[in-house]
Amino acid sequence: MELATRVMQVKPSVTLAIDTKAKGMRAAGEDICSFSAGEPDFNTPDHIKRAAQDALDQGKTRYGPAAGEPALRAAIAEKLNRDNQLAYAPSNIAVTNGGKQSLFNLMLALINPGDEVIIPAPYWLSYPEMVHLAAGVPVIVPTNAESGYRITPEQLEAAITPKTRLFVLNSPNNPTGMVYSPGEIQALAEVVVKHQLWVVSDEIYEKIRYDDTPHLSIGAVSSPAFERTIISSGFAKAYAMTGWRVGYLAGPEELINATIKIQGHSTSNVCTFAQFGAIAALNGSQDCVETMMMAFKQRRQIMYEGMAAIPGLSCIQPKGAFYLFVNISKTGLGSLEFCDRLLGEKKVAVIPGKAFGADDHIRLSYATDVETIQKGIERIATFVSSI
Repeated sequence: MELATRVMQVKPSVTLAIDTKAKGMRAAGEDICSFSAGEPDFNTPDHIKRAAQDALDQGKTRYGPAAGEPALRAAIAEKLNRDNQLAYAPSNIAVTNGGKQSLFNLMLALINPGDEVIIPAPYWLSYPEMVHLAAGVPVIVPTNAESGYRITPEQLEAAITPKTRLFVLNSPNNPTGMVYSPGEIQALAEVVVKHQLWVVSDEIYEKIRYDDTPHLSIGAVSSPAFERTIISSGFAKAYAMTGWRVGYLAGPEELINATIKIQGHSTSNVCTFAQFGAIAALNGSQDCVETMMMAFKQRRQIMYEGMAAIPGLSCIQPKGAFYLFVNISKTGLGSLEFCDRLLGEKKVAVIPGKAFGADDHIRLSYATDVETIQKGIERIATFVSSI
């Protein structure tokens, strides 16, 4: 069968593939330590589940607006005003099937064939593939440990051409766990405004930060920056709602309406009763977030200290999200071979850095229990010493 060219340009999700393989091995009775999936291991907080159940009991099971439930759009706009100093109205918000669809809709609405999209590496693996699907051109700008895996204003400016349309910013970052400082955000905003780029700020990990690390949305830097900013986020990570598939996009009304048009002809509305759970997440107690953060902070320290102590490996302590990005270059193995052998020989699942644009690294998620982290580190240490 001859498939569309756009499909042939897209790579499968390595993260999902490895997670599926690890789950299959576990189902077959093997003792697997999985650090692969970017998914909190907590249950969705009870007050969120109750709100969805109440919505079901009230018959909130029918088609809804493609743009999202009005009450949720209003709650998201209020959150962005209150927490991020971003002056959005409900009409600036589109509710999507997870943060991933918000970015996919954006690419289809904004990118014309041949438009360039600047993406710092390491990057979330779906960014370049979404650009390909929109017939755009991903322009990958490598960063390294010396810069804290953060793009500099000079690098951003050097990557800009007459074809540049969009800059993708992700802080806190997946896969590195790094967070841009307010000063760095301000400097990047100046470049965006100077060259009249669009910037999409993926803030899905916004609430997962450590050591009092601040978070500044790039649109809050100035009025000109706000006019060029698009926000992508959702409820999956901070509220353990990965399976609920509720995200959102915030930006200029004309752009938002374009993404709503796309959604109206693709998925229509997001699951109706799930949106009422999302309203409860925003408007209810945030104690559940703090509880998860305390657990993540402990796990981060255990995993960071354990991995940093393994000869031949090196890593930077993450400031946000729940990932550790580890340099494996001294082992002499590429990330695909490293991960394949580690899973086969030691039953530990990690993600190859090649998927994120860094083949000399691996990504580990510490969104799992302490016992698994400790056992997995011991197995990794044994594996590395045997290479």
